[in-house]
Order: sequence, then structure tokens, then C-alpha cells
Amino acid sequence: MSAMPDLKTALLDLMFELEGSDIRLIIGGGFGLHLKAEYVRAMKSRTLFTVWPEPRSTNDLDLFMRPELIIHSGKLKPLADALAALGYAVVPGSENYQFAKAGPGGLKIDLLTGPGKSFEGTGTIVDARRARPRPSVGVHAHVVNEAPTLEEGLITRTLTGNRGNGMAATGDVSIPNAFTYLMMKLFAFRDQRENAGKDRGRHHALDLYTILATTTDAEWKFATELRDRHKENSEVIEASQIVSDLFSSSSSEGIIRLKESPYYRDEFPLKEFIQTLKELFVLAR
Repeated sequence: MSAMPDLKTALLDLMFELEGSDIRLIIGGGFGLHLKAEYVRAMKSRTLFTVWPEPRSTNDLDLFMRPELIIHSGKLKPLADALAALGYAVVPGSENYQFAKAGPGGLKIDLLTGPGKSFEGTGTIVDARRARPRPSVGVHAHVVNEAPTLEEGLITRTLTGNRGNGMAATGDVSIPNAFTYLMMKLFAFRDQRENAGKDRGRHHALDLYTILATTTDAEWKFATELRDRHKENSEVIEASQIVSDLFSSSSSEGIIRLKESPYYRDEFPLKEFIQTLKELFVLAR
């Protein structure tokens, strides 16, 4: 069963607690893709593929923090206060950047941010796993080096619904552009493809297809512009290698994992999917 309604309620609760702060949430992960698909469907925009998967079930909220919030940690304190007020507790082993809430569905919030390079010379403590604000406010963020274009071309989506107490609520969230999303999911698949506990990356392979399927003509043009602008970036070069190694043909491991997903459908245009990924990351180099 999809946890999407629970995630929407959780997000509206968090947004309500953050009213009046400088925090503007960027929503990634499976729920971000769900919001993106709803947005494109409402706009009735033409997309790269006409066959879309049904939204995959998830109980995670991936919340991206703009690096400036971590650099100026006082701006991040309202988030720590909001998480505490809503009953979230740190996840052991991932203290201060993963939070969970007991109850039906076991909702979890992951806090992420952009590349470690964003914090050079700022005094922020950064290692391979996290960025730690100074002074500490009880909240960290997982560093995502493969998102050098995180803050470019964000899509704004107005979310309307009910909070956990039944009261109506509304607020704006942002969703990453298609190029950023593809970058993150390529690395995620590469890193999880041998991890049975993470479904061998099948949901990441599905997400890659979903991202392209819901990409509009304007978004595709912007994605190619971002690629050209950042083509010398080491993570973009590495993403190109991931596509070459894992998504370049119907027998590639990424395509095999995609077809193993319970959300896969025979109608998916796999040849076009492969060609489009290569056109963006490989053939243009």
C-alpha cells in the first residue's frame, strides 16, 4: 500500500511548524517524484514518454537543505524545533540527519544538502557522510556531492491538504530539476545495485525511468543546458560512466534491475529510455 497520503500529511505538518522561518523545503526521493508527476499531469504538458509507472510506495521524506541554511546554523534551528515538536527522534547510527516517527507506516525523514564543496571556507564541519553546522543546533545534513545543480531550475509545487490534526493547510515546496534527479539516482543505483537489503537498486532504476517519463520538453532543454554547463564537473563525468557501464543496452545491469521492479510494465519504451539516457550523459561528451 502506498504511503503517499501519510507523507503528504507529515510534510504539511512540518511546513506548518516552519512557518515564518527562512527554511524552504526541497523534496527529493520517491515522494518528490510523485509530486512532480502530479504537477506535470495538472499542467497537461507533453513529456518524453507517454507511459508512466504508478507511484511506488515509500515511507521516506527526503528533505534537501540549501547549503546557506547549514552555513548560517541559526536559520536551521526552527527545523530542529519542528522535528522535536512533531515527535521525531534520531535514527541510531544516523544521528541528526535521519529522524523517524513511531506509528503506522514508520515515517522517516532524511535531511540532505548539496555538495561538500559548497561549504569550503565556511567553518562548517564536513566529512563523507554529513555537514555539521557550527554552532550546533542538533540537525545535520547528508552531503550529496552528485547534486552540483541542486538549486538550479527548481520546480515550485503548492501542496494542499490536511495536517495530522485534520486542519486544512497549504504551502509551497520545491522539487529538483530532472538533471539533478537523474544524477542522484544514477549514483544511488550504482551504490546499491549489489545490496540485497536495498532491493539491489531496483527502485532507483525505476525512478530513473520515471524521471525521464515525466520530463517535459522545456525541462529536457534545460537538462541539456545544465549538462553542457557542468560537463567538466567530476560527478557529471562519473555519471556518464555509470550510464555507459550500467544502462547502455537491454542487457545492462540497470535495465535488468528495472525489469525486475514490481512496478515495471512491458509497455515501457526501453529502447527510447536507454537512448535518452545516453543522449544526455554519454553521446554528447
